[in-house]
Parts: sequence; C-alpha cells; structure tokens
Amino acid sequence: MRERYGRYLAALDERRFGDLDEFVHDALTYGDRRMTRGEYAAMIADDVERIPDLVFDARLVVVDGDVLAARLWFDCTPAREFAGVPVTGRAVQFAEHVFYRFREGRIEAVWSVIDLDAARRSAAGG
Repeated sequence: MRERYGRYLAALDERRFGDLDEFVHDALTYGDRRMTRGEYAAMIADDVERIPDLVFDARLVVVDGDVLAARLWFDCTPAREFAGVPVTGRAVQFAEHVFYRFREGRIEAVWSVIDLDAARRSAAGG
C-alpha cells in the first residue's frame, strides 16, 4: 500500500489528475461529504491553482490494515488565498495529517486535518 500511495502522490505532484482512477474509487467520502472522483480531482486541482508550487511531501506514513495515515509537509507560496491564508508573497509551511481507507487497492475515504494556524503564521512572517 505504501508504494501505491507514493505513486498516487507522484500523480498529484505531476498534475496527472486524469490518472486518479487508478488510485481513487468512482465515489468516495471526504470527511463527511460524499463526492465523485471528478469532484475530488477538481478540489485538488483548485488547491494547485491557488498554490502552483504545491508538492505533497509525505514525511510520515503508517499503514494498519486498509488504513494509511500520513503527515504531509508543504513548503509553498500561495498565488491566491487558500483556506483563509492570505497571499503575502512569502512561502508558507504547514502540515496536513490525512487518513485514507482503501478498498480493493483504491481510496474510498479520506479524513484530513490541516494546520492552517501554522500556514497563517508563516504567511505573516512569524
């Protein structure tokens, strides 16, 4: 599962959102929201539009059965406001803690917590 997850992150980093069918079910749950794979891809594409240099750096990955947990690290410069983080021209650093449940080798559920306070602090120069 780790190797597959690495390939999924590479697809995101390389902006190959059309390849998500290899990694994500046709329908999934994100938090408590049901969405299609297309909606999920559009959500990530919007993040990338807001932060063109967004790279998904998995610093910690833990697998337990069909669940994968990761601490993703971001060091990037937003070009547009992102989740209330203002555009200041400064690079921002923050972590996302994300959990995925897999079924038949593809993602069927995602839960995510992003440290937006850290992003806001770094945007403000702190």
